[in-house]
Amino acid sequence: MLAYIIQRVVQSVVVLLLVGLVAFSMFRFVGDPIDNMLGQERTGADIERLRGQLGLDQPFPVQYYKFLEGAVQGNFGVSYRQGRPVSEIIAERAPATLELAAVSGVLAIAFGIALGVFTAIRRNGIASHVIMATSLIGVSLPTFLIGILLIYLFAVELGWLPSFGRGEVVDLGWWTTGFLTASGLKALILPAITLGLYQMTLIMRLVRSEMLEVLRQDYIRFARARGLRDRSVYFRHALKNTMVPVITVVGLQLGAIIAFAIITETVFQWPGVGLLFINAIQFVDIPVMAAYLMLISVMFVGINLIVDLLYYFIDPRLRVDRGAAAK
Repeated sequence: MLAYIIQRVVQSVVVLLLVGLVAFSMFRFVGDPIDNMLGQERTGADIERLRGQLGLDQPFPVQYYKFLEGAVQGNFGVSYRQGRPVSEIIAERAPATLELAAVSGVLAIAFGIALGVFTAIRRNGIASHVIMATSLIGVSLPTFLIGILLIYLFAVELGWLPSFGRGEVVDLGWWTTGFLTASGLKALILPAITLGLYQMTLIMRLVRSEMLEVLRQDYIRFARARGLRDRSVYFRHALKNTMVPVITVVGLQLGAIIAFAIITETVFQWPGVGLLFINAIQFVDIPVMAAYLMLISVMFVGINLIVDLLYYFIDPRLRVDRGAAAK
């Protein structure tokens, strides 16, 4: 077990280094931040002086090494646009994104699993067919279009919910939350639905497919022959075995929720790190872009590592296979 954990951690570190290298390399082609930081009357001496202050006159390996050295210590440099530490800026924006991702993830997992089980058990019912047909909307339509449609219906036509912003938030010192105010909760509804709809439909269809496959197995027929109740057969035997492959996909989708928050935050002008990244691209704010991509990579790799470990504990076949290979 310990060897398996060490192996996965080493692989995760290698992936993070490669992702950081690729991302940091791409930033050399997005533009020159000096053009946005100096006015039209800049001179060659001003350009060289600013390059020296930002460290842009150093070779690429030296810049990347210094970035990694600072990132390990939680120091991502100073924003070219705002002139403030990047870690401080991200700390201000992170609560908005994390709350949005958390609510979207809970909605996607809860409704995805529940609707997937329901449509599998009642696969020939009218309600099941309606749900499956409706789920095509979440799979087919792009996220930004879903957000625009929701804004038009619930904000413009009905006037029930706000169309942008985070609403009123409460400052808890190191965290700002909208969960404690009515306007904050109302502002969270449309972005959360927009962000979690695709993941919910994907989880639902996967759970339904796996559930139907499990219900055809011989041990399910044997359980029915023993006279077990349908609830016991569905939720104690079938659902438990259905969740083994679903956990992997759910873990990936949780990471995707944070990554895809860029689109949702742009549509709803949600003050999170996704919108911060979009603004950083426009102003070629390399420290902010690098910090954002590294943090997203850490979340993706961390979630995948946790999923792999959970998969190892849930599926006994992995333990048997590794034990046999060791012998």
